[in-house]
Amino acid sequence: MAPNALNVQAVMPAAKTGLTIVLKLGTSSICDPDTHMPQLANLSSMVELVSKLRNLGHRVILVSSGAVGVGLRRLNMPQKPKELAKVQAVAAVGQGRLMALWDDLFGQLGQPIAQVLLTRNDLAERTQYLNACNCFEALLDMGVIPIVNENDTVSVGEIRFGDNDTLSAITAGMVHADFLFLLTDVDCLYTDNPRTNPDAQPIVTVHDIQTLKEQICVTSAGSSVGTGGMITKLIAAELANAKGVDTVIARGSTSLRVLDIVRELAPELCNMPPAKPPKSPVEPYYTRFVAQPNPMVDRKWWILHGLHTAGTIIIDAGAMVAVAKFKKSLFAAGVVRVEGHFSANQGVRIVYETRKLDGQLLSRSNSMESTRSAAPRSPTSESDSESVASLKSDIVVERVEIGHGLTNYSSSEIKRIRGKHSSEFEQLLGYADSDCIINPQQDSG
Repeated sequence: MAPNALNVQAVMPAAKTGLTIVLKLGTSSICDPDTHMPQLANLSSMVELVSKLRNLGHRVILVSSGAVGVGLRRLNMPQKPKELAKVQAVAAVGQGRLMALWDDLFGQLGQPIAQVLLTRNDLAERTQYLNACNCFEALLDMGVIPIVNENDTVSVGEIRFGDNDTLSAITAGMVHADFLFLLTDVDCLYTDNPRTNPDAQPIVTVHDIQTLKEQICVTSAGSSVGTGGMITKLIAAELANAKGVDTVIARGSTSLRVLDIVRELAPELCNMPPAKPPKSPVEPYYTRFVAQPNPMVDRKWWILHGLHTAGTIIIDAGAMVAVAKFKKSLFAAGVVRVEGHFSANQGVRIVYETRKLDGQLLSRSNSMESTRSAAPRSPTSESDSESVASLKSDIVVERVEIGHGLTNYSSSEIKRIRGKHSSEFEQLLGYADSDCIINPQQDSG
């Protein structure tokens, strides 16, 4: 780490004179799903929208999918390959052509753009995360439109954003956006897939996403070359809402409607005359997910959503209550075991386990040994061995993720001090860097 790396701080946005808006355009709005030809009408409409928003004094970031789709067209490949290396190669071909296309279109209006390629690893370390935030801020101050995509060529499966819906939500949180627009191939969110269920009803406003997910069907998959679907948009909305960002789902092919939506939702800051009410009732053309009134502070939000976790710490019931309910430190006495290999100051998941047998509560994390003692300790016959195997196969482990955190000790150190009081650390390790495993300032619970 550079000598002054720890001194990096996020540059906060200047006094608000307009809105900060993140627009995410999906693959299906950029490339034809069958021919992979660029949808020039959609792209041109998006360029016109962004330029109008900029002229009204708003700061705009565009999250653009489509690298794989454009690459498939350039290489005359009929469909997305299955091998990861080939997908990454296609994305490498397509990303350059996609940016050239955006630059040509924005260049017609004299609007400079910048390519920003991100991976989970880029945001997993706090200094790199802050540097990325500061780069966004500098670009926006210069009047540049950042065009963001995941760096598919170097992304590793287990640490990918997975889809640009998630990436757009992370980006919206990084730039303290007012609005995140997820522009897709449907007008809004429905109670079911409107293509297969004519009785599906549109949803206009959402205040509680968790309850919504339990009540509606969102099984629609993404396009043949995309990676998202409606469920990923709900997840993205949940991430953005937690950071205080209003999220809107709308149709990408009618992107100029975004101007009307902004005018309806934020008339005091949109620098446009208020929208005129329609003369007659009309079908909803967007779904709004209302931001939480008390958003997470930046560091906690980064730990929860930007930080890549290198392992898992399983805790007992007492520690679960202390950490989740009372926001206390996680002490070694409450640690049951660790999973994975990680060093001090790396991110970890904090998990509480419940074990059940045939639907009945069997034991919790802090009494795992009782599970073992309940079974015959030394089978005396073949039937005893079969009974033990049957008992083990009937045990269902349910996990509840309490949060993420930065650990003060490595996995090997925690294995030596788990279940112990901090006064014993010196004897067990030869040192005691901290009296707790994770302190409240370092977790997202």
